[in-house]
Amino acid sequence: MTNNPPPSPDSSRHPLINPSPPRKTGRWLTWQRRVRYWYIRLLRLQSTPHALARGLAVGAFAGMFPFFGLQTAIAVVLAIPFRGNKFIAAAATWISNPFTYVPIFWFNYQLGQLILQSEGPAFAELDWQSGEILQYTSSAAIALLLGSGVSGLAVALSAYLLGLKGFQWIQTRRPQPPRQSP
Repeated sequence: MTNNPPPSPDSSRHPLINPSPPRKTGRWLTWQRRVRYWYIRLLRLQSTPHALARGLAVGAFAGMFPFFGLQTAIAVVLAIPFRGNKFIAAAATWISNPFTYVPIFWFNYQLGQLILQSEGPAFAELDWQSGEILQYTSSAAIALLLGSGVSGLAVALSAYLLGLKGFQWIQTRRPQPPRQSP
């Protein structure tokens, strides 16, 4: 019989078991978790790649218009007749966000003026505080909406084509359930 000494309080852990590795902390871990969460959500969407791409296109189209607060509703309503995924359509409206409003709407205004071949005031020269804006309102609104429609169609077509390829690629990476043999 061997005489083993009683275990000391510090040796309660087994010496061969490695404690958990140090965890990443900070902003990088937060972003990494968010990206992984949304990637898993994309993998679990049950729509076809075509329906997902149509939802992406409709949402991008609606996001190009200056209807603040209504873009998501417009995208979801448009997704119904186009048989697009409503969740993706709502998410795609974030193509225009507080960081991109000004560049997108400036471009749309310039494009609308180019198509109409009108010489309205420059976007930066409009005095938004005075009554002077009222004399340019209708021509500026028409130019902005026309430019938004044309650029929205171009963005929607691009979003559909790129989205279709991307969603098909994601679908091939999705684990397939095991087949039942008859």
